[in-house]
Amino acid sequence: MKPKKGLAALLPILVFLIIYIGVGVYYEYIRPQEGVQGFYVMSVVVAFMAAIAVALFQNRSISFDEKLRICASGMGDDNILTMIFIFLLAGAFSGVASASGCAEDTANMLLSFVPGRLTVLGIFLIACIISMAMGTSCGTITVMGSLALSISQSAGLSLPLCFGALVGGSMFGDNLSFISDTTIAATKTQGCQMRDKFRENFFIALPAALITCVILLIIAWTGKAAAVGEYSFHIFRALPYFVILIAALIGINVFIVLGFGLVLCTAIGIFSGSIDIHNIFISMGSGVSGMYETIVVTILATALSALIKYNGGFEAIITFIKKHFHGSKGGQLGIILISMLMDISTANNTVAIVVTAPIATDIRKEYEITPQRTASLMDISTCIAQGIIPYGAQLLIAAGIAGISSIQIMPYLFYPYLLFICVLVATFIGKKH
Repeated sequence: MKPKKGLAALLPILVFLIIYIGVGVYYEYIRPQEGVQGFYVMSVVVAFMAAIAVALFQNRSISFDEKLRICASGMGDDNILTMIFIFLLAGAFSGVASASGCAEDTANMLLSFVPGRLTVLGIFLIACIISMAMGTSCGTITVMGSLALSISQSAGLSLPLCFGALVGGSMFGDNLSFISDTTIAATKTQGCQMRDKFRENFFIALPAALITCVILLIIAWTGKAAAVGEYSFHIFRALPYFVILIAALIGINVFIVLGFGLVLCTAIGIFSGSIDIHNIFISMGSGVSGMYETIVVTILATALSALIKYNGGFEAIITFIKKHFHGSKGGQLGIILISMLMDISTANNTVAIVVTAPIATDIRKEYEITPQRTASLMDISTCIAQGIIPYGAQLLIAAGIAGISSIQIMPYLFYPYLLFICVLVATFIGKKH
């Protein structure tokens, strides 16, 4: 039976938002618990399970077993399976790179070349490089957070300013990295090459990054110079990140890039004595474990999306967009809007991309937008939202390390705000995609 169009099919998403955001708001602002981050009380997995339960009770015209088959068809997509394998490999690499000291030594090496007056700009630029190589904004903030804190305290620099630069640089690399889970999710769901999506992203992100550098330069030259300390590092241990960055940029397959990076970090860690075989296996396991929730949410999100699509929910959204947004530019604005709203709702840019992807696919086909442009818009939009919401993991980690409120950092998030302006400008005045 052909499903009926209607907004009722979107009820599971509403249930998800009410449960996930409602519980977060309650424990963050109404009844906060000491030492507890309110927006992490409710697991996103549990919220998705509740949403799927609602979806399974909808559309009585088909049997429960048929609904499970619809879920399975969404979960079994080859792009989703490839994405999960890459998540696992990326987690293993990240775990070993951190445990072997490769990540910290890379950051220390780059900081050693930064002049005192340009310290805040240096934090931004180094975060850009580290996050591009690591593929994770949270990992970059965690690795560089203690360095940013010590620099700020020793030089008397503004903590919110330093951490605003750190978060901005981390989001730049997260958005552009070839091994970022957001890049993987965006390209695999749209069926495009990572390098094609990189080109689309780069020419939107670069102006925002350059203007951010100018702002930080002005702040640097109107303020006092920082007394930057000595940072010890082994240049050998910084090698894996630069090898990965170069290999990814020249278009080598992501599995080969991550696999070689994992082997290189392992070999360098053992050779330098920073890690032994026992701890290599432990760190690999920890890194992979860190990806479990992302993988489970990816699977649940695709199952929910399959049900919503069958029940006509995506058709209702596309009908709304067609009514209010016209032409290729209108379609692109629709993708930007949906992606940002989904990230604000889920506080997870990878999850937001996975949930938004089926809708974005239908929009791009309707408006003849290229897959790489669609992937780029989803990734940029979710990174913008993720980089500025005060309850997102990035700002919460930064605020926790700095010992300040995430709200205090928000005025200094120059890069995400400028990226939003740049993506709108690129949409309105750019060529047809």
